[in-house]
Amino acid sequence: MRSGALAIVVKRRTSAQLLPPQFCKITKFMKTKQEIVGNWLVRYTKLPLDQFGQHILLTNFNNYVDMFCDQCGVPHVSYEANMRAVTAEGITMINFGMGSPNAALIMDLLSIVQPKACLFLGKCGGISDKTHLGDYILPLAGIRGEGTSNDYFPPEIPALPAFMLQRAVSTALRDNNHDYWTGTVYTTNRRVWEHDDRFKNYLRETRAMAVDMETATLFSCGFYNHIPTGALLLVSDNPMEPDGVKTEESDNRVTKNFAATHVRIGIEAMKLIIDERKTVRHLKFDW
Repeated sequence: MRSGALAIVVKRRTSAQLLPPQFCKITKFMKTKQEIVGNWLVRYTKLPLDQFGQHILLTNFNNYVDMFCDQCGVPHVSYEANMRAVTAEGITMINFGMGSPNAALIMDLLSIVQPKACLFLGKCGGISDKTHLGDYILPLAGIRGEGTSNDYFPPEIPALPAFMLQRAVSTALRDNNHDYWTGTVYTTNRRVWEHDDRFKNYLRETRAMAVDMETATLFSCGFYNHIPTGALLLVSDNPMEPDGVKTEESDNRVTKNFAATHVRIGIEAMKLIIDERKTVRHLKFDW
């Protein structure tokens, strides 16, 4: 009996020794949202929580992160993170990826640091005949066609930006002698729809200025997480017409001619808020 018991113990110890070290550690279970998002924000960005600024710039593009580094005079951040992030002058830029699920994810994750302002620098497709490549759109609202935000609010709740944040962006644009369009942006989960005449006719009926995959989700989930959120969109294509659908060549041309200015205006808008120390919550909501 004793030898048999000893054999079992030895066998168990030997099996444990074969496991990778990470499986032998005692892991603390995460039960609350705060515990989860605090852990995941660092896991996704590889940036410690104490290195996040209180003013956030969001983007879908790695080259925007590089431009931010160049304009702020800091080294380029590595590519090891799923969401590349870097902080300079109290502003953190994050590439959160593409689409409304990622947009909802980043706003949930940022709830752990409770930013004072969060500005999305995204690209969009022009719906209105008025818009041209390189135009800026300052959204007054997002149309929630993506579905993701329905997990946060009922469909009838509008997706709105923080007014004072949009006002700071407007000031930065005018200080740089740039005009812009205002209006609604239709946010969809569909990535390939440019061939679908029925969907395009529906977009025209909405009278939206542009279409993208993140803005309405960011506005809704920002409000849900008590984060003042805004957006400045760059028209990168005119997908309502066959010759306006984005190609690699046309996207490279838009990036070369307009992206650096897009990033600079975002930085300047944030600095306006930081230097003037204005709150971007223009109304008191019952959270």
